[in-house]
Amino acid sequence: MATSQEDNLIVGLDIGTSKVVAIVGEYNDEGEIDIIGFGYHKSRGLKKGVVVDINATVDSIRRAISEAETMAGCSIHGVYAGIAGSHIRSYNSQGVVAIKEREVSQMDIDRVIESAKALALPADQLILHTLPQEYLIDSQDGVREPLGMSGVRMEAKVHLVTGAQTAAQNIIKCIEKCNLEVEELVLEQLASSYAVLTQDEKDLGVCLVDIGGGTSDIAVFSQGGVQYTANIPVAGDQVTSDIAHALRTPTKHAEEIKMKYACALTELAREDETIKVPSVGDREPRDLSRLTLAEVVEPRYEELFMLIQRELRRAGYEDLLPAGIVLTGGTAKMEGVVELAESIFHLPVRLGSPSGMKGMTDIMDNPIYSTGVGLIQFGVENRLNEISDTQTSGPGVWARIKDWMASNV
Repeated sequence: MATSQEDNLIVGLDIGTSKVVAIVGEYNDEGEIDIIGFGYHKSRGLKKGVVVDINATVDSIRRAISEAETMAGCSIHGVYAGIAGSHIRSYNSQGVVAIKEREVSQMDIDRVIESAKALALPADQLILHTLPQEYLIDSQDGVREPLGMSGVRMEAKVHLVTGAQTAAQNIIKCIEKCNLEVEELVLEQLASSYAVLTQDEKDLGVCLVDIGGGTSDIAVFSQGGVQYTANIPVAGDQVTSDIAHALRTPTKHAEEIKMKYACALTELAREDETIKVPSVGDREPRDLSRLTLAEVVEPRYEELFMLIQRELRRAGYEDLLPAGIVLTGGTAKMEGVVELAESIFHLPVRLGSPSGMKGMTDIMDNPIYSTGVGLIQFGVENRLNEISDTQTSGPGVWARIKDWMASNV
């Protein structure tokens, strides 16, 4: 931030397929966060989480940032921004080093993390996060904080998250065109986990599913760390498209109908409940049963949950989730979604909303804002704990992009 008075402000910027949200938080030395402003604007220029129109994306970001600045009464200069999309890849890796002085130093931790990052990645992929899962010192496993421990050999198991160089570069370019600095690019489901998951759930084993407009993003946690991440290219936009085609109504009206009246489980909708459906062109609106609408929506959610179940089964985590499934994101808050998910996963399912902050809680207590609030919590934790770049995401993302461009262009 530009002034000393603004040093304790932090901004989360959620650039999604359907919306751009900027949230301003103020934090103290104990890490308590007070939400003091936010801006919300319909997103234009992204498709399935990836920028396809820079000018439209820049305009959406500017409008959301301007609203947040007005409400918070401050100037925004830097943001923690989310990144998602089908270009995201993840890998589990491990590295091994000898402990130089028989006592683990920060240099030993940095070296073992670098060792774990030594994977042969595609040339266009950029490492966004290096997330330690656990450390092993000699024969002692399950170590979370190795600093200061005695031993001769240390092994690190880490989860690497990578993204397409060009996709990250385009997001950063859009943000910088708004005269903003990117403090960090953060995987969106990782950010959301900071806002909606409890430490008990992360320790026991839980799957977070962030259902947005363009993609549904998955993160599996166990033993306190990220074990697996993935994304499914089915989300809210497909539900809206199904409604528009089945009810023969313009997409704008289909989105409004989805938000106001849709139900993901036909058992919860009654046939005597009617809704007004606008027609295409100058035709008269029609009355339609809410049950008919549910019959359109339920198959798409069922398909999504079955794809997620198949992905978890393929990765070997389906039976390792004692804490069940936590759904978040704007598309997850529809009536009947939790009940339908429980019937498919045969696991406990809950709807996750942001927690752990003060101020505007009546507004922020909404799955739509999970990523934005989580970005703030991620940034506050980084600042307060002074986590080194090599322990979290390596050198700054923009610095790595410039290095890559210098060597490849």
